[in-house]
Amino acid sequence: MRLPLNFLFGAVLIFCVVTAAIVSIFWTPHSHIEMNISMKFADPSNLHWLGTDQLGRDVVSQLMVAAQNSVQVALVAVFIGGAIGTFLGLIASAIGGLVEDLIMRLADLGFAFPALLFAIMLAAALGPSLNNAIMAIAFINIPIFIRVSRGSANQIWQREYVYAAKAAGLTKFRISLDHILPNIMAPIIVQATIEFAVAILAEAALSYLGLGAQPPQPSWGRMLSEAQTLMYLAPELAIYPGVCIIVSVIGFGLLGDGLRDITDPRLNGSR
Repeated sequence: MRLPLNFLFGAVLIFCVVTAAIVSIFWTPHSHIEMNISMKFADPSNLHWLGTDQLGRDVVSQLMVAAQNSVQVALVAVFIGGAIGTFLGLIASAIGGLVEDLIMRLADLGFAFPALLFAIMLAAALGPSLNNAIMAIAFINIPIFIRVSRGSANQIWQREYVYAAKAAGLTKFRISLDHILPNIMAPIIVQATIEFAVAILAEAALSYLGLGAQPPQPSWGRMLSEAQTLMYLAPELAIYPGVCIIVSVIGFGLLGDGLRDITDPRLNGSR
């Protein structure tokens, strides 16, 4: 099977971002917190590949460490939100009735508020920190995974092998664990990949507002915030983190669309 172009292009973009994040754990061209005022606003050179900022810090090193923070936030937040949402969706589908109605109404309540605005409100209430930003982003992911997992699980409950498992005397919990969950993992993974893009954008927005990663920990969002007063003096300081955010969001978005094309049998049949 030929892999879709959107999947391949997205995978290349995300590979670059993730590679930069992993490499930054062990190595960066310079210290991302070391300041050298005498070198502020230095032009790109062999010493500083993208120049330095208003405090003389190396821009490449900051971008690499900020990629690490963004990937970390996206992975942890989507994993937490996805795990809780999938669990609640499975419960709603397995039990049905009043329990299902209650869970789905709570999910609908979550959809009633703009996700990013709700994350900002929650992070502001919890206090500015990277951990609180993770919790806020995880929370806004829960309703999405509830709806995806419940909708997918409802379809699986109508399959013949599930009826056979019921006839064999298996409990709904055992059926959900052994038969329902493995068969809904494909749409869950696709949705998680798409939500990575949302999580990175949300983390950048929270950091831009001072609610995410705190100094001296670099963040693409805070780099944008610090650069907005320097637009006429050094516009490239806003361009670099902006491009990184765009590349990450587009990459995960394309990767998610490509995975959906691969895993959807109807789309596969039309190729």
